[in-house]
Amino acid sequence: MKKIIYIILGSIFVAIGVIGIFVPGLPATSFLLLASYFYVRSSPRLNNWLINHKVLGKFIKDFQKHRAMTVKHKVISITSMWFFISMSVVFFIENIYINGIVLLAGLIGTVVILSIKTLRPENI
Repeated sequence: MKKIIYIILGSIFVAIGVIGIFVPGLPATSFLLLASYFYVRSSPRLNNWLINHKVLGKFIKDFQKHRAMTVKHKVISITSMWFFISMSVVFFIENIYINGIVLLAGLIGTVVILSIKTLRPENI
């Protein structure tokens, strides 16, 4: 039963990761890493497919290999994250407590992104 749940979760995170490639503010790499985490524990075949996928595998391999992000990706991630947080807080969320939670989550996300080692172009 646990194996089936992990496969389902991995597949959901792959879907969200694919959406994240096209939607600014949705971190594709994070969701694909989560998918890999669940696939490793449930299906080596699915994990191999994910890691060796010609598009999706690059996100995972780059992060696993270097444990770092380029300055460009950090700027894009933080900028798009705060754009969508601002839009949500100003236009869509009316509850002040929920706004606080969203802003706190954004702050935590920013700190996490900034704490990741920066990958220099000469190291790629």
